[in-house]
Amino acid sequence: MRITPRIASITLTAALAIGGAALPAMAADVGGVKVDDTATVAGKELKLNGAGMRQILMIKGYAIGLYLPEKKEMSAAELLALPVDRPRRVALHIQREINSDEFGQLFIKGMNANSTKEEKAKVINQTTKFGEMFAALEPVKKGDVVTLDWVPGQGTVSTLNGKKIGETLPDIAFYNAVLRIWVGENPVQENIKRLLLTGKN
Repeated sequence: MRITPRIASITLTAALAIGGAALPAMAADVGGVKVDDTATVAGKELKLNGAGMRQILMIKGYAIGLYLPEKKEMSAAELLALPVDRPRRVALHIQREINSDEFGQLFIKGMNANSTKEEKAKVINQTTKFGEMFAALEPVKKGDVVTLDWVPGQGTVSTLNGKKIGETLPDIAFYNAVLRIWVGENPVQENIKRLLLTGKN
């Protein structure tokens, strides 16, 4: 059979389609850490909105990615005002060993620095449970992945390497208090705030 340009084009298109179906999910490189471009929460595919590396001087703590239903530039206020029926995820790719007490306190310190007295009072019980569940863990190690998901109709679900830890914490105000660790008025690292909200440094 003579291969015409049209047949060759069709064959190439089909080959690309078949090959593309077998390709693994793309990943972003964040300081040498591969962070997936997509995540699935509550059965819905989310897109990586932005990612950054938390570090002090030259010591890397974790790579962080924020996943939302749609990738878009937004302000912190817009992020925190997303409807409660929209799932979202924060993923932390641990880059150094952190003991359980330190890990729990890092969360609580960041939340306290970015919440008013009234905001803290509204979620004090959930915050206490959150700190306790991380304090009860074995030390997290380089390569571990912690996810903090907002699951519509349920609440904040936390996992370590895909395994749920602690209980589901139901209030969106609590999840937003967690998000403010990185996007609040006093974020743990200013460029991480920009990266998560805009995808730009």
